Amino acid sequence: MKKKIIAFILPFLGLLFLSQAAYSQIIDDTTKLYYSPKTTLQLYAQDVLRGRYLEQPIDTSLSNLQNERFWYNDTSFYQHLGNTGTAAQPLFYYPPQKIGVRLGKNAFDRYAYDPYEINYFNTRSPYTHLFYVQGARGEQVFEGLHTRNITPRWNAGAAYQIITANQQIGPAAGDRRARSFLDNQAIKVFSHYRSENENYNLFFNFTFMRVEQVETGGIIPDTTFQDDVAAPSILSRFEEAPVQLTTALNQETRNNFHLMQIYRLAKENLKVYHVLDWRRQQNRFEDTTLTNYRTTIDSYLEASNGSLNNVFAIYPDYKLSRLRTIDITNYKELQNTFGLTGNYKLSSYNAYAKLRNATMVYNAQQSTPTDSSPTYVSVDKSDAYNQVLIGGDIRLMYKNLAELTGEAEYQLGSDYRVKGRARIGGAFATLERTLFSPSRVEDYMLSNHFLWENDFETSVTDRIGVGYAGAFGTRQFVKLNAHYTNIKRHIFFNESAEPQQLSGNQRLWGADLLHHIRFGPVHFKNLVAYTNTDEADKVRIPDFLLESTIYIEGFLFKQALFSQVGVQTTYMSSYYADAYMPVTQQFYVQDHFQVQGYPVVDVFLNADIKTVNLFVKMSHVNDQLLEPVYFVTPYYPGMRRSFTFGLKWMFFD
Repeated sequence: MKKKIIAFILPFLGLLFLSQAAYSQIIDDTTKLYYSPKTTLQLYAQDVLRGRYLEQPIDTSLSNLQNERFWYNDTSFYQHLGNTGTAAQPLFYYPPQKIGVRLGKNAFDRYAYDPYEINYFNTRSPYTHLFYVQGARGEQVFEGLHTRNITPRWNAGAAYQIITANQQIGPAAGDRRARSFLDNQAIKVFSHYRSENENYNLFFNFTFMRVEQVETGGIIPDTTFQDDVAAPSILSRFEEAPVQLTTALNQETRNNFHLMQIYRLAKENLKVYHVLDWRRQQNRFEDTTLTNYRTTIDSYLEASNGSLNNVFAIYPDYKLSRLRTIDITNYKELQNTFGLTGNYKLSSYNAYAKLRNATMVYNAQQSTPTDSSPTYVSVDKSDAYNQVLIGGDIRLMYKNLAELTGEAEYQLGSDYRVKGRARIGGAFATLERTLFSPSRVEDYMLSNHFLWENDFETSVTDRIGVGYAGAFGTRQFVKLNAHYTNIKRHIFFNESAEPQQLSGNQRLWGADLLHHIRFGPVHFKNLVAYTNTDEADKVRIPDFLLESTIYIEGFLFKQALFSQVGVQTTYMSSYYADAYMPVTQQFYVQDHFQVQGYPVVDVFLNADIKTVNLFVKMSHVNDQLLEPVYFVTPYYPGMRRSFTFGLKWMFFD
């Protein structure tokens, strides 16, 4: 994968340098640089829809440049498999934002381009940026983006993203796997056009992502494993540790086509709009040598006199074939949204109707049970869904002092979502309820290892929140949020990695505090989150999460170099983290492995050199100082100490 990135970067840089050299030949040394971040502006389609045509300069700050969460398209906290780009789920509980039919395979959402969150540009000159991160243990992140105005009112651009990682646990098995076990490649193409009279706006984007993740199933603990041993010796051997799977692979492919058109009928007071969304997602899990897996597990069961039982077995059974597994799901969705919206000095409104057509096709392969040269036949099932949703929102405000908003969406005959928010100054309160159907994965599964067909009821999530956000003087910023959540008829994946619906309630509450204070060049940022799940035993969240960063910021070398030098610490308290099932790409509840409370400390240097932002950091400097290994998911250890560097190089002509 390094060769792929280098092969992409070198010609790209060559063209840039050649064009820069040619450009420098026709200007003299006294010519000013007219193109900069101030002439490269970005905006979002949702802002234009709301009547806020806000063109803002691109972000060139060093803030969070070294923080891994900000290398991806979603910067939230996630539980993952211990390495860059791996399957992940949000660390905190959130009800689904999409009601109605949905697939439910979201393990790689964090890394995908979101068609509704893509930023569009307005540039006076061609703009290019290269973002690249390289870790000493094989982790890589890269994005190359180029955009330019074709006319003063029409911009187009494209980006290419790569995320790769090397295998940290288990021996490499042949040339196919080597040590590379993750390959994520994504593309986005985008364009924005605005008519000369400014009455018509068109936003278009196409996104693509293809992920291949070699599945290890995690480390197999040794036969002396006991529940009260935090880190048995074999669990800290990384490359020498045995893993459950040696020939398993997950593949996911996504395609999204998004087109939004907005037309002003009466300036900003009345606009009509149409949104076309087409989406396709295919998930494929394969393990072509199940005999290898059975041999590995049987040998460990024999060595332990059966004490391991099936707790550590990834495959619970064989439904269709004992020789190989090839499970495929194909989800397609076409959605048309038609709406009216308008903005006034003290209010705004939006009303819409959605027509959603979706199809779901399941495929698994079945082999003849006795033939020495078996043949395979496909077992298929398909479903189709046609749904109508109506919704809207209203907003009342008085300058920047007070605001009242409400939004609602209703799927005819089933789901709904309502939310209200009130704000006075920096104080705010929210109230929301979501009634949602189970995902397709929760309702039905056709696989060589799982077969289920459920008839779950809808679930309901009620959430209340209060908080405050604002600055105290010129040196402090505080954001405090407290929340209470009640989940009725909660659907989760149980200890057998199968979906289950509870009849009672799951109640959780908590608070989080974000605080930033500055003493001259010294900055101190803290995020503390507390969550109480005493009445939500099937929702697994650590009681405490802490992310603390202290750094010194300022100019060096006669203001030629602006830099940040600091330390970042991330800590999660001990809890029974969800385990991961590769076959279904779902995280599920378990009660035998308690992930230890552990701080991860990084030391970093961020620097700004004209149009280049770069960082170097030593990740996990406290590796093996406190414990031989720490885990983020049962049997998936976190990354060891690693030297990491990265840069964001911006070109404005």
